[in-house]
Amino acid sequence: MEDFILSCCSTADLEQQHFEKRNIKYVCFHFQLDGKDYPDDLGKSISFKEFYNSMANGAMTQTSQVSVGEYIEYFEPFLKEGKDILHLTLSSGISGTLNSAIIARNQLKEKYPDRKLYVVDSLAASAGFGLLMYKLADLRDEGMSIDALYQWAVDHRLECQHWFFVSDLKYLVRGGRVSKVAGAIGNVLNICPLLNVDYQGRLIVRAKVRRKSAVMKATVDKMAELAENGLDYADDCFISNSDCYDDARAVADLIEERFPNLKGKVEIFSIGTTIGSHTGPGTVALFFWGKQRVD
Repeated sequence: MEDFILSCCSTADLEQQHFEKRNIKYVCFHFQLDGKDYPDDLGKSISFKEFYNSMANGAMTQTSQVSVGEYIEYFEPFLKEGKDILHLTLSSGISGTLNSAIIARNQLKEKYPDRKLYVVDSLAASAGFGLLMYKLADLRDEGMSIDALYQWAVDHRLECQHWFFVSDLKYLVRGGRVSKVAGAIGNVLNICPLLNVDYQGRLIVRAKVRRKSAVMKATVDKMAELAENGLDYADDCFISNSDCYDDARAVADLIEERFPNLKGKVEIFSIGTTIGSHTGPGTVALFFWGKQRVD
């Protein structure tokens, strides 16, 4: 089997044990919590519970992408070992980190002309990004070459469906995705927006649903509509959440009841500090393989 590095950003929101078990390397984003700098390191520097409690209590957050220099420092040891690299970045519709990775790649290609260093825009985020990395790890383990795996990622990344809802609109207001007036009215009316990641990798509000129970059902209905083979879906299904495990578990229960042929149980992860800085606590996101995103 060809020996190469399969790599991504920490914003794939898998747990450390999952990265290690699947032999996926990662590079960390950064965030600030009330002006203090932290790496987005899977909850090691600050627990997800503490992070989301701080946000709920009014703490301000900012995020920063991986810089060109950090990418060079991250990639170069693998290249020095004679390893090729396939690296996927957080969606360009959310972050500019793709550009930094490409600049780093171009600089390193001059120094290591015999090595392959592919950089791919995942057009994905959180555990949807993680779901894509799991599939690539499966294909790598089955013997797919780095060249074929690169092309598979480019050809199939839009088949990774992302659907999610939020319980508190103030974080979408803060990020400019919902107006202040709409946010105030929505919170009074108990509106839970249903969002997805579109074909350009951007977060888009798709519906405004009243009551959490209704938006949970609407989320699962989207899976029934869009999943590969519909209710006979037989692949992995991931859910990520920002300090609202009970809500995530409730959605997982609905899915496991409705989709009897899943590949194992629904796996539930925490939304990491980079994505969570923008969605806030109370977000549940559902990821599965399905129809290609076209809008």
